[in-house]
Amino acid sequence: MVGLEELQGLFQPSINQTNKMALLAWAKETCTDLVQINGQRRYGGPPPGWVGDPPPAGTEVFIGKLPQDMYENVLIPLFQSVGRLYEFRLMMTFSGLNRGFAYAKYSSRRGAKEAIAAFNNFEVREGCAIVVCKSTEKCELSVDGLAASVSQRELEALLRQVTAGLHSVTLCASPCQKRAQLAVLKYSSHQAAAMAKKTLMEGNSVEMRVAWLNPDLKQKLQLCKEKPSSSRVQGGKSLGGPKQAPLSPALCNALDRLNALCQKQYLGTPLFLTRCVQANPNGWLRFWCRVVIPGCPMPFSGFTWVRQDGQGRSGHEEAKAAVALQVLRMLGEPSHGVTASPLPFPKSWSISWECEAVMLFLSAAGCQL
Repeated sequence: MVGLEELQGLFQPSINQTNKMALLAWAKETCTDLVQINGQRRYGGPPPGWVGDPPPAGTEVFIGKLPQDMYENVLIPLFQSVGRLYEFRLMMTFSGLNRGFAYAKYSSRRGAKEAIAAFNNFEVREGCAIVVCKSTEKCELSVDGLAASVSQRELEALLRQVTAGLHSVTLCASPCQKRAQLAVLKYSSHQAAAMAKKTLMEGNSVEMRVAWLNPDLKQKLQLCKEKPSSSRVQGGKSLGGPKQAPLSPALCNALDRLNALCQKQYLGTPLFLTRCVQANPNGWLRFWCRVVIPGCPMPFSGFTWVRQDGQGRSGHEEAKAAVALQVLRMLGEPSHGVTASPLPFPKSWSISWECEAVMLFLSAAGCQL
């Protein structure tokens, strides 16, 4: 919630003082709570006294061509005059001006229709007519560049931990990248999809592209179905994906043992996330790693050093194997002589691990599933 002092601090001295003070006075008199986050100032969602689920799709309108020094003290009463508002979002600049557009979500589709009929081309000031039309509530995202080994079940389990409101996940062969997959993510609302998009895009590399689902692409993917289970990940290996050079017997054994342990305990298939954060001239690579085991309440995460051996094995695959060995140790499983490659630093520096009750993320430079 933005208090009066905080609200006042959002304005630069050059902002129209009359309009600024009018907003502050209105917020105080009406006890209106305004929340500013991610470049927008929001009222409601839900408003005070709201009972039940959010309004259905088709209840939001887009408001454009707003004067940049016009605020909620004028806009909310105006748009409330034709129907009950569930939410009002005014897009803001860092200087305290609005960005010229806003969104008003009504409690019913009728309210949205009334707003369009009443306020499209309405002059909020002399010579300043605004645009009001139906909002395109995008609810679907495309995530391109996923590894061929990723399964729908594992991806969905991971996404439900990092985003809210996920409705469905569909996996298809990527139309743009060879040996890669494209995921279509459908969310319960535009806001849920927008927040998911922001989460997935933060720190993302060019290898994985997150965007609103393009209508043309959606049409091309209509007949797309999830890949058969024979190509899904099993213990860190893909049964149907491109072939890679085999891991060393010791490291491969660590992956197999972790997978077997999880199956024995009915914990689900482990999902590995790896990101290369440092590369040394001598060939050593430092990886940030996270292991998500569906049946465990918290993920395992930390750092490890690996070295590519020149036999065609991916550094990510080597990191997964080293991580599997460490997780086995953390779970109390004896190593039985299984060790990873010698490290470039003292052993105490090699891997630092911690169990975290924090959100996972997919988007990271060089992140692979």
